Amino acid sequence: MPTGLHVAYERDPTEHVNLVSSIPFALVHLAPLAMIWTGVTWRDVILCAVLYQVRMFFITAGYHRYFSHHSYTLNRFWQLVLAFGGTTAVQKGPLWWAALHRDHHRYADTPYDIHSPLKGLWWSHVGWILCDKYSATRFDRIPDFARFPELRWLNKYNWVGPWTLAVATFLAFGLRGLVVGFFLSTVLLWHGTFLVNSAAHVFGRRRYVTHDSSRNSLLIALVTSGEGWHNNHHYVQSSARQGFFWWEIDLTYYTLVALRCVGVVHDLRRPPKRLLRANLVCDGFDVGMFDTYIARAGGILSSASDQLSDTYDHARKGVATSIASAVSTAEDLAREAKTRPA
Repeated sequence: MPTGLHVAYERDPTEHVNLVSSIPFALVHLAPLAMIWTGVTWRDVILCAVLYQVRMFFITAGYHRYFSHHSYTLNRFWQLVLAFGGTTAVQKGPLWWAALHRDHHRYADTPYDIHSPLKGLWWSHVGWILCDKYSATRFDRIPDFARFPELRWLNKYNWVGPWTLAVATFLAFGLRGLVVGFFLSTVLLWHGTFLVNSAAHVFGRRRYVTHDSSRNSLLIALVTSGEGWHNNHHYVQSSARQGFFWWEIDLTYYTLVALRCVGVVHDLRRPPKRLLRANLVCDGFDVGMFDTYIARAGGILSSASDQLSDTYDHARKGVATSIASAVSTAEDLAREAKTRPA
């Protein structure tokens, strides 16, 4: 069940959307409307689905489970392939993405969390991405991967991947392929990924006690190839498997297992069995949701206090104006009485 969508933390004055630099983001959202003129075929729909699914894997397995959490190991070549594939999803560079994600886990659902829904659902979904404050890469947060020059280059020139894919799509499938295959799948991919930051902290169920509001959601897991088991992930962040049990569908993990079988992936981490039945919400006090409720209540009280203060100031100014008007009228009457003949 949702906890309610009231804003608990006021954003810092520097946390605001840059409307000018957000124009390309808006234009990409408008690009799929060209389908009205280009038309759509089943080939275009299949291309859209394939590019969505493949690039979702590069984000979930690469940017998230590998670069952010190092939940398995790769050699340097496959590491670069995973990083380049991630850039084609048009979510900036791998070092930028992973560094900010590590900060999210460090400060989850506190005032320092970059994209907590406690700062607003829209902000957590997309607003923070369009904010200049978070545009720079925090290399000090990711020294383990920032030491590779090829990753730093790819992080700096992260436009190379998406432009390469867009041009290749156009040359191979024409304008319809570009509009539907590339642009539409990119928009869907963005919002599928963004759901984990926003909805996965508001809607769903909690199995484990964590110091945040993370939830498990089958629907988000299906959309994101397994990232919807977000409470599981916040509980054991180093696990490459986020669907802890057989009924929790995790396509990213299944693909990683297949890649391990052919020697691409190594040291694939799983949650320790001793933790699977420990720290269950049903067995004790859920400190994460308690903190969330307290924060939301504080936000409501702060908002109510501000409204009362505004009402008081408005009433005080109104009374002061009325008194001043009455005094002025009395003075006018007094002057008129003095000048009137006896």
